[in-house]
Amino acid sequence: MKYILIVLSLFFSLHAVSQESFSIRGTLKDKQNGETLFGASVYLRGTTNGVVTNEYGFFSLTAAKGTYTLVVSYVGYEEITQDITLDSDKVLDLEIEELSTQLDAVVVTAEEPERISIKKPQMSVSKLNGSTIKQMPAVLGEIDVIKSIQMLPGVTNNGEGSAGFNVRGGAADQNLVLLDEAIIYNTSHFFGFFSVFNTDAIKDIKLYKGDIPAKFGGRVSSVLDVRQKDGNSKNLSLTGGIGLISSRLAAEGPMFKDKGSFLIAGRTSYAHLIMKGIEDLKEDKISFYDLNLKTNYEINKNNRVYLSGYFGRDVFDLSKIIKNNYGNASGNLRWNHVFNDRLFSNLSFIYSKYDYQIILNFIELDWIADIKNYNLKYDFGYYVNDKLKLDFGVSGISYNLNPGEVKPTSPTSPINYLKLDQKRAFEGGIYLSAEQSLTDKLSLQYGLRYSTFSRLGGQSMVNYQNNQPVVYNNELGIYEEGESIGETYYKKSEAIKTFDNFEPRFGLSYQLNTSSSIKASYTRASQYLHLLSNTSSVTPLDVWTPSGQYIKPQLSNQYAVGYFKNFKNSVYSLEVETYYKTIDNRIDYVDGSDLIGNNTIETEILNGEARAYGLEILLRKNKGNFTGWLAYTLSKSEQRTLGGSAGGPGINNGNWYNTPYDRTHDISITGIYKLSDKWSFSSNLVFQTGRPVTFPNTQYEYEGLSIAGYSNRNEDRLPAYHRLDLSATYTPKANVDRKWRGEWVFGIYNAYNRRNAASLTFGQNKVTGQNEATRLSIFGIIPSITYNFKF
Repeated sequence: MKYILIVLSLFFSLHAVSQESFSIRGTLKDKQNGETLFGASVYLRGTTNGVVTNEYGFFSLTAAKGTYTLVVSYVGYEEITQDITLDSDKVLDLEIEELSTQLDAVVVTAEEPERISIKKPQMSVSKLNGSTIKQMPAVLGEIDVIKSIQMLPGVTNNGEGSAGFNVRGGAADQNLVLLDEAIIYNTSHFFGFFSVFNTDAIKDIKLYKGDIPAKFGGRVSSVLDVRQKDGNSKNLSLTGGIGLISSRLAAEGPMFKDKGSFLIAGRTSYAHLIMKGIEDLKEDKISFYDLNLKTNYEINKNNRVYLSGYFGRDVFDLSKIIKNNYGNASGNLRWNHVFNDRLFSNLSFIYSKYDYQIILNFIELDWIADIKNYNLKYDFGYYVNDKLKLDFGVSGISYNLNPGEVKPTSPTSPINYLKLDQKRAFEGGIYLSAEQSLTDKLSLQYGLRYSTFSRLGGQSMVNYQNNQPVVYNNELGIYEEGESIGETYYKKSEAIKTFDNFEPRFGLSYQLNTSSSIKASYTRASQYLHLLSNTSSVTPLDVWTPSGQYIKPQLSNQYAVGYFKNFKNSVYSLEVETYYKTIDNRIDYVDGSDLIGNNTIETEILNGEARAYGLEILLRKNKGNFTGWLAYTLSKSEQRTLGGSAGGPGINNGNWYNTPYDRTHDISITGIYKLSDKWSFSSNLVFQTGRPVTFPNTQYEYEGLSIAGYSNRNEDRLPAYHRLDLSATYTPKANVDRKWRGEWVFGIYNAYNRRNAASLTFGQNKVTGQNEATRLSIFGIIPSITYNFKF
């Protein structure tokens, strides 16, 4: 608590010596649709007084008595300038107009206008928002947020067709993905072809790769913060698109006599209709849908309530073999309150659930599982003066994890009924952070998060001899399940195990001149939930498990240093960052483990450590008919898992080995060219070092059977991954008398038909008897046509 007291003393001392000053506060909105804008710069020209609008468009800045020119700037919008006289506190609600009337799309943009981004201590952050620039090419013509962020340095994919992502050498479960503050546990639709984010419903997105603000907790690699639109408060509008595999439609408009608005957006696929025309597939089904809902109501100038929700589901039905369905559901009730010119608050009650079901017809098995949580959080923003802003708050999350219920589907099934133990837990957090300008050149961002986690009872826990759930068998040279010596029952009111951690966060920016700066940051984070999987990407059947008696929370420390520069009046910009990250208590499975349907998962894993380090370069061209960027990442991600109390050599004899998400080189080039008002073109070129895998390297015969031996874990690699995507957008000349606007998007994914390997399998040719490797490729060249419209 000493750290918090230091921050508070700084606040009171600065507040006490301030001269006579006044505040300007208000909300910034889009002039066309009334949407609040997050991340816009609001500053007084000729001074160092400037702020950035928060997630709800709110801003507050303080300055000495006098006359100023207020400037508001936001990427893709006309700049606002307004003369004001500060002789009293003022409320100033503003509306800003887009630079273009073209259709909205989600694209990667600069974090903020150059004046603020150079000075702000925040680093390792990428922002996406609604803009007039066309979207990048995507699989089957579908706009995809996840694939867009994979074009940034430090972010890679989990393999062809996957909607998951890895950040700075971290695993997919180490990313906190939020949709209107609700946790999303699986971001995939259509088994990775699409993500769950319908961009017609999305307002803005921020990806924190490092320097994670203290208000976020629970994950050790990154935070993807996705915010839905509030809904058009000016007039009724329709937006949508029709593609080869899926279509979408969104409606939004004012309600409550213009004191609120609504949004409803839906998306669905119709691949199953195409399959009905194929004789061998007409009884099968592959489809998904999702629905985004949001409404808000302005009680008065100082109070507004929001209600938002998301529902999505995938269905995969090969009627003779397997049936699988999975989906997310979330809801959030929020209350925004402005106490005064300097204090803003947001109270949220959030629900989130992810569930999945699998039916295996060939063994007559039905398995269903889910994870759900309830989250109550209260966040505050206090604008102390023109030099200091404080953020503080508290949160509590209640988890209920149901690992699975297995049932036979017929009396003749060989499957016995099994219900795995439900797991309950509670995670709490309290934080305080500050953003402070010490001089005209030096700015700091610092804070502290204190988190607690309790694995709760309501179940029996197995006790093991010598407290060892895993033991090493020296004779066989393998790890085995520890010897059970009984069970202990814990009541629901009891805590099986409790953890707590202090998580300091620190960042600084030193402005070298008006166009360049250096930044540095340190972030410590804790993660109490673990995803158990022996695949490199998220799948519907992955098992989430909480920390407890035998599984410790993951603890990360990340250090980063960066150089940032704008060239030629910000036509070009350069960002160079280097980072080093360590993670304690990173679990990995032992050889031959059984992770599915296991009630004592602690008998299949060992605790280890991980580290990742790298260099990231991002060169942008921000203005002109031709824009785009080049992103390059040189990195290393590896893990070491010792035997510990279980004894034995550990994994890979206790040596460091590559994680499944280690990519030495990752290069992506994105270009967007506007030829005319009717035609624009874009392209992506991607190259990545092949993903680490484990291949067989020996073979021997035993009683007529051919047995394979394997190399060290993740010692081999798949072939290098690369592809080129192209797209062209045609926008017919709009009829000025009609509100309807449309555009055609023609795309080619993987233009030169590269057969990238999703996996390699080894076996014997039945004819020749020779050993051979078989490459599995998911995508070749894929053309697409999409019609987007807005009314």
